[in-house]
Amino acid sequence: MSRADTLALLERYYGAFNAGNWQGMLDCLADDVAHDINQGGRVVGKDAFAQFLGHMERCYKERLEDMVLMASEDGTRAAAEFVVHGQYLATDEGLPEADGQTYVLPAGAFLSIVDGRITRLTMYYNLADWTAQVGA
Repeated sequence: MSRADTLALLERYYGAFNAGNWQGMLDCLADDVAHDINQGGRVVGKDAFAQFLGHMERCYKERLEDMVLMASEDGTRAAAEFVVHGQYLATDEGLPEADGQTYVLPAGAFLSIVDGRITRLTMYYNLADWTAQVGA
């Protein structure tokens, strides 16, 4: 896969995120995708990722802006840097109480690509920054 193809894949993936098109996101993933959750564990598989999306949809409303996409020349590795503009809708277990608080949070992702699909997605954002913004 070329660098240009990988960047196009990331544009589809993140475009689907901003459109709330969860199926569009899942279509960009390998069946055995590994998802490294920020400051959490790893879940494997599209079904686990779909469950994660459902949880996120219940607790958060987010839009990614100021997107910068990067990819290796061979298209097998990629990164995305963006700013999350969000609203905390429902209390997430182990986190502060939700009351519709808004937040703006720099974040990033590292990705591996095989045969035109995302095989690994590792997310990072500063949880202490998010916690301070939602008033904990």
